[in-house]
Amino acid sequence: MTEAKISFAGRLSLAIGSFFAILGDADLAAGVRRLRNGEAAAPAPQAPVPAAAPVAAPAPVAAPAPAPVAAIEEASPQSALQLLGLLQRNARFVDFVEEDIAGYNDADIGAAARLVHEGCRATLREHFTIRPVRSEAEGSRVTIAEGFDATAIRLTGNVVGSAPFNGTVSHRGWRVEDVKLPKLVKSHDAKVIAPAEVEL
Repeated sequence: MTEAKISFAGRLSLAIGSFFAILGDADLAAGVRRLRNGEAAAPAPQAPVPAAAPVAAPAPVAAPAPAPVAAIEEASPQSALQLLGLLQRNARFVDFVEEDIAGYNDADIGAAARLVHEGCRATLREHFTIRPVRSEAEGSRVTIAEGFDATAIRLTGNVVGSAPFNGTVSHRGWRVEDVKLPKLVKSHDAKVIAPAEVEL
């Protein structure tokens, strides 16, 4: 049975909610990375099969416990909807994305994109503290030691062998260090990211 297609707004809400969930959960990030790379999900531990009858045997050797399987939790859409509302209020982000721009020339689109960019940038800087994952400049040669954090560093290109790896920083990455979203009252409907305006 095929699942119903998710609307654009649904996909955007899911993407932003997943973004915050992945930032806060390293195990979830690793699971998502495995799925994006086409790898099978980590196998669930198998229940032991009881022996048919007790038989005298030498003392058992303790087997290593199976690694726990990361539980994938459903992300709450509230923070994602709140961020989308802030981007709409400060940058008219949804208006810009939902506009059919096929009939506009590149100069008009560029002018509108500049305003949206400024508003989005101001919103991110007001509500998030964002720092690069790597301090080196892009283009710098670096050595990635064994045991590196695979959620913070993605190896690309000809990845063979094992760490340490020598390579060039093609993107420094981004890490959110602090989130300062406004508190919401219980009566607030986060799904209304921009109220309709009626001029009298």
